[in-house]
Amino acid sequence: MTQEKTEKVNLLGLSVEKLTAFFESLGEKRFRAVQVLKWMHQSGVDDFAQMTNVSKALREKLAEVAEIRAPEVLKQWDSADGTRKWLVRVEGGSAIETVYIPDGERGTLCVSSQVGCALDCSFCATGKQGFNRDLTAAEIIGQVWIACKSFGQLEPKGPRKVTNVVMMGMGEPLLNFDNVVDAMNLMMEDNAYGISKRRVTLSTSGVVPALDKLSEVTDASLAISLHAPNDELRNELVPINRKYPIAMLLDSAKRYIDSMPDTHRKMTIEYTMMREVNDRPEHAEQLAELLRDVPVKINLIPFNPFELSDYQRVSNNALRRFQQILLDKGFTVTVRTTRGDDIAAACGQLAGNVNDRTRRSQRYRNAERPVHIVG
Repeated sequence: MTQEKTEKVNLLGLSVEKLTAFFESLGEKRFRAVQVLKWMHQSGVDDFAQMTNVSKALREKLAEVAEIRAPEVLKQWDSADGTRKWLVRVEGGSAIETVYIPDGERGTLCVSSQVGCALDCSFCATGKQGFNRDLTAAEIIGQVWIACKSFGQLEPKGPRKVTNVVMMGMGEPLLNFDNVVDAMNLMMEDNAYGISKRRVTLSTSGVVPALDKLSEVTDASLAISLHAPNDELRNELVPINRKYPIAMLLDSAKRYIDSMPDTHRKMTIEYTMMREVNDRPEHAEQLAELLRDVPVKINLIPFNPFELSDYQRVSNNALRRFQQILLDKGFTVTVRTTRGDDIAAACGQLAGNVNDRTRRSQRYRNAERPVHIVG
């Protein structure tokens, strides 16, 4: 009778606590966790044999029971504006997208948390492909690993290109709570990527029960995908609002901000603007009143059109008028510059869902727009 082969443990996504427990289960000292953590996340090493400060016996043992495995990069696109996008294959053959956006000394990595998304926001391409599954912690942090290796950041004296991470790619992060928290805490871990808690941001459409638990496990920054100043309009744009309306969401978000150990923390309000949908002066007035007592900065995002949507991009005049109303009310307001739209990497454009490869090659030939691949 043959014995079944035991599946190896992928160490890449293990938090410090879980990695420590893993080494203790092998009868090893706790400090081994930090050694291996540094090799993986600070040096980009995925071969135990290269870990020179780990004993040969332990390296051989690790090779038998564990692995360090990031998702596979299927393709990389580079935009004329410096944006870079990766199409990444995850377990089971599905694919996700990860985007890097440079802005002077700042480089922001937009990381996915799920294959597809179940929330079906009406203006987002990801929601149109439906929901497949949650990503593992290794698949989430693996996107950071891939990006840092791509830019040589994990080499000795390599450039620090990835300075910020936003959980703002495919999926709703709070619906994959445990894996997202483990991955974000690795991003902020001094012995891993060491990114400041103010530079790691979780963006949510408003899963209130999970948001209420978030402060117990992390102190990352928070962004709320609001996109409307009243419940009637938000019910249309962001269907989860019917379950957790704006007042409930903002109360939960304020509790999170109030729980942070550092003072003067603000949440970011994301507001995607669509022509003659949510871009009128009265919408700006309503938004100002709604957020009057909330510690926020507001990020206005011009809608980026995609094939399956009838919405149109806000006009420049309407955008400037909307912004000025909010500025006059005393808010900090930024406008997100559209980046990477020539490689379908702009906000809201991530992923389509096409099962037939022939139809994919015909439909996406001009833009080379990456899609969800099955098989």
